[in-house]
Amino acid sequence: MIRCLAIDDEPLALKQLVAYIQKVPFLELAAQCQSALEARNFLANDTVEVIFCDINMPDLNGMDFVKSLAAPPLVVFTTAYSEYAVEGFKVNAVDYLLKPFGLQDFQRAANRVRERLEAGGEKSEVRSDKTETDDNNLFLKTDYRIVKVSIPDIRYIEAMSEYLKVWTEGEGKPIITLLSMKKMEERLPDYFMRIHRSYIVNLTKIQEVNKNRVILDADTYLPIGDLYKETFQTYLNTKFLGK
Repeated sequence: MIRCLAIDDEPLALKQLVAYIQKVPFLELAAQCQSALEARNFLANDTVEVIFCDINMPDLNGMDFVKSLAAPPLVVFTTAYSEYAVEGFKVNAVDYLLKPFGLQDFQRAANRVRERLEAGGEKSEVRSDKTETDDNNLFLKTDYRIVKVSIPDIRYIEAMSEYLKVWTEGEGKPIITLLSMKKMEERLPDYFMRIHRSYIVNLTKIQEVNKNRVILDADTYLPIGDLYKETFQTYLNTKFLGK
């Protein structure tokens, strides 16, 4: 069982959080607190493996509370404010749940906690400045979560009306986020290229170019649009060896 601490200053939100914890078989509720100060007092005499913590609380907010702990356990932040997401991941939060979130979202976060513990129990680590990995990450809103995505792991991006599908290595399904292709293009490094009105591809993931399409693997073929052929061909010419 994974011992956990629930913290939220809103009674109804705390009640819901506790109910979710009790529905996950491998979680054990050690305590519930309505303030970070109360949680600090509890942790002075007891230990837990994970904290489910609201951020926007009076007296001491959840982010500052975690930063104040000498050896913080794993942390899942819960909040209604997405602007805290980047700072949350800088303290190595396991997950970041945007209110109102459902049991399925909570279960996914709990699974990530279990995976982290099974992988070696990595503790939260406060990062006071930008690390070398910050520029290699994106933060994308999907459903009720803010997820961190490693840019080099992105295989390709597919436009779907007002949404984007972000396909990454090792995942069977994409991250779906409300964002424009233009915004995404502006953020990606130069080893990504728009090859079609509906596709941006990670050039390092291309295994083959066959006529008017790029091949990433046996099951993934992306078309090259007429408007993008010249730019893509110019790129190929810089890499091509042969007569």
